[in-house]
Amino acid sequence: MNQSRPKVKRSRALGIPLTPKCVRYFERRPFPPGQHGRARKSTSDYKIRLLEKQRLKAQYDLSEGQLRRAFTRVARLEGKTGEALIVDLETRLDALVLRAGLARTIYQARQVVTHRHVTVNGHRVDRPSARLRPGDVIAVAAGSRTKPPFLAAAAGAHAPERPAPYLAVDLAALTVRLVRLPLRPEVPVVCQEQLVVEHYSR
Repeated sequence: MNQSRPKVKRSRALGIPLTPKCVRYFERRPFPPGQHGRARKSTSDYKIRLLEKQRLKAQYDLSEGQLRRAFTRVARLEGKTGEALIVDLETRLDALVLRAGLARTIYQARQVVTHRHVTVNGHRVDRPSARLRPGDVIAVAAGSRTKPPFLAAAAGAHAPERPAPYLAVDLAALTVRLVRLPLRPEVPVVCQEQLVVEHYSR
């Protein structure tokens, strides 16, 4: 999904840095963009819930339709809908490529998948939204392993500070296995998911 708005401005508007590059800009100016960014204090219940939904969308680089379909799917399940939503989104192929350290940002992870650089269980997959199950293995395609982004990934350039415990990662071999479904506290997403549920349930 293409976003014309610069990521730094989106980060400041949402209150979270969306890429590593945005971190230093966000720390320097941690308030909304625009002439009156510092003075914007008006809020409402609707605005709070809407902002939380936009934060979740931005962190997974989703369209409105993609997030709504995911919510509709998990709303039928038993248990906490908010936690189920996060788990569902976290098992997307592009999200797992990012968590494993095969890409620097969610945007790069999506591009890696759509350009057919990634295989799942030995088959090329070009859908970032493909959901994986425990036991599935992600790997960089043999013909892509010598490309600079993957050489950097194999060297650990994009490895997260806190490895995802639900993944078995071999960066040197550029392979990842989903060991089990993630638990909500393990997912490094800044979101009060219950507010997202309330937004869609209103």
